[in-house]
Amino acid sequence: MALNVFDHDEYRPPVWKSYLYQLQQEAPHPRRVTCTCEVENRPKYYGREYHGMISREEADQLLSQAEGSYLIRESQRQPGTYTLALRFGNQTRNFRLYHDGKHFVGEKRFESIHDLVTDGLITLYIETKAAEYIAKMTINPIYEHVGYTTLNQEPTLKKHLTHSPDTPDGPVPTKDDCNAEERLTSLVRRATLRESDLAPKYEKVHNFKVHTFRGPHWCEYCANFMWGLIAQGVKCADCGLNVHKQCSKVVPNDCQPDLRHVKKVYSCDLTTLVKAHNTKRPMVVDMCIQEIEARGLQSEGLYRVSGFSELIEDVKLAFDRDGEKADISSNAYEDINIITGALKLYFRELPIPLITYDAYPRFIETGKITDPEKRLESLHESLKLLPPAHWETLRYLMAHLKRVTQCEKENLMSSENLGIVFGPTLMRAPELDAMTALNDIRYQRLVVETLITNEDVLF
Repeated sequence: MALNVFDHDEYRPPVWKSYLYQLQQEAPHPRRVTCTCEVENRPKYYGREYHGMISREEADQLLSQAEGSYLIRESQRQPGTYTLALRFGNQTRNFRLYHDGKHFVGEKRFESIHDLVTDGLITLYIETKAAEYIAKMTINPIYEHVGYTTLNQEPTLKKHLTHSPDTPDGPVPTKDDCNAEERLTSLVRRATLRESDLAPKYEKVHNFKVHTFRGPHWCEYCANFMWGLIAQGVKCADCGLNVHKQCSKVVPNDCQPDLRHVKKVYSCDLTTLVKAHNTKRPMVVDMCIQEIEARGLQSEGLYRVSGFSELIEDVKLAFDRDGEKADISSNAYEDINIITGALKLYFRELPIPLITYDAYPRFIETGKITDPEKRLESLHESLKLLPPAHWETLRYLMAHLKRVTQCEKENLMSSENLGIVFGPTLMRAPELDAMTALNDIRYQRLVVETLITNEDVLF
């Protein structure tokens, strides 16, 4: 019997491991209705649950014996398509069934029909019994009590962890049981993080991916059970937060990436990287620029001359493996063009360019403005569209490139030359046709050239 969870006007999350978990245990179990005769042209990926081309009425009659009964039939209306007929709530429900190596009727894909039906029955049962409850799950989330909003409130956190009946993992272990870091769930770990006073407070959205949890799991936003056989919810690939899919839509943009999840430097989202390492800018940008300014500003063709590609890859691997401990000194890489190549490669491999896809059209329109003062004014407004970590990194890079131009007599690199090099590196057209992207190159150059020339005014 379903629990009465609406006795009070104010909605409260249930005791952990109770209501939705209980409903999953109560859900009907799958009962395969097998075909007793041999069916011609049975698809090889279906078993004896396949009954061939039978009518809805015949399927209904075969399934009328028990809840959870199921069979597969070929559609009479559309031969060559297949239907999963499932008994639930004393009626037969029909779902168009697909196979692409795995079985599916919706987003989730399953290795077997049995698993698909098991998950479907759980979902139907819970959504039938607790539709109103599910709709209210996000109203009073536990996340507000022990999430990022209490980063610096350890006494409050301890009160919730030691006295709340909602604690999922039983009594808090003693010091002898295990290391404090090891015993924290991702939610509690996030709650006990202390931000450095110098740490940049960049906002970052969570990088949620559909995830299959092994064994019972509970949402770290609303504290409710995550039901289903597979793909019960989503997990943030950067910080490890586990939540329902519907809860992921209301979780604050407060992802705090964990180095256990962020394992690369190159090809990693820029904001994710700086938050994971608690820095203002990517360490690869700071370290490469410092190395270049220490020994390479007068090098002829700086940034235009290419370094040996295999050694540039070595630098990339060093950063991915060792992070800020990577050795890029002259002892390791004598040719400064290897370091400039590694820096350019970092920007080229960003999944979201330094000048982001969202801001790209505005920057290109700015490049088309012929009046210098109006272009500068438009560029100032365009910069406001960049995420804070991107803005800060671009500011630092432009200040560096300005210093490069101050040694133009020796290195022969003007702001125009650097614009040609860095335009396509920092700005990438978002899914434009080849001709449009080609036409954009001159505007990319103009934008970067203007940024370098007017770096002291714009930033």
